[in-house]
Amino acid sequence: MTRLQSLISGAVLSLAVFSVQAVELAISAEDAYAKTQQTQERVLLVDVRDPVEIMFVGFTDAVDVNIPFLMADRSKWNAERNIFPMERNPEFVAQIKAELAKRGWDENTEVITMCRSGSERGEPSAIVLREAGLPNARFVVNGFQGGAESEGPQAGMRVKNGWQNSGLPWSSKLNGEKIYRTDR
Repeated sequence: MTRLQSLISGAVLSLAVFSVQAVELAISAEDAYAKTQQTQERVLLVDVRDPVEIMFVGFTDAVDVNIPFLMADRSKWNAERNIFPMERNPEFVAQIKAELAKRGWDENTEVITMCRSGSERGEPSAIVLREAGLPNARFVVNGFQGGAESEGPQAGMRVKNGWQNSGLPWSSKLNGEKIYRTDR
């Protein structure tokens, strides 16, 4: 095999491995819920949204715990975008590992993160967890609310896919034992 053939073969193999990892990283809301309902394998389902967002959008008690990946910094204001900036929770990885330890589970436990849509916090949080030594971290593709319609009378509304739109259990009520709180 020539050097060029060897390089090409290595590149193709790398792409194949990357593709498998990308598929492994994502899990559907239905499959994540099914995992929370079985008892054979340990699974930690983590809602990674800011608790104020959860308060207005809804929550599922199938989640084990809420540990925000990004939180709104209410001490700053972005006037250009008319929003509070979202900043990374510096204790995120440590808090996830503490939840695993509290249950007597190791870092090989499957950890599934879920945000609103799966893209801005769900997938990045799973990648950060994998980089921090949790090889079985995953994220719920399409998140809690799902994707927004691009056309028609419901354009801009999150009414397709995701946890809420899959017929899975959720409520507008929060569970004070599971929600991220700074008062305890």
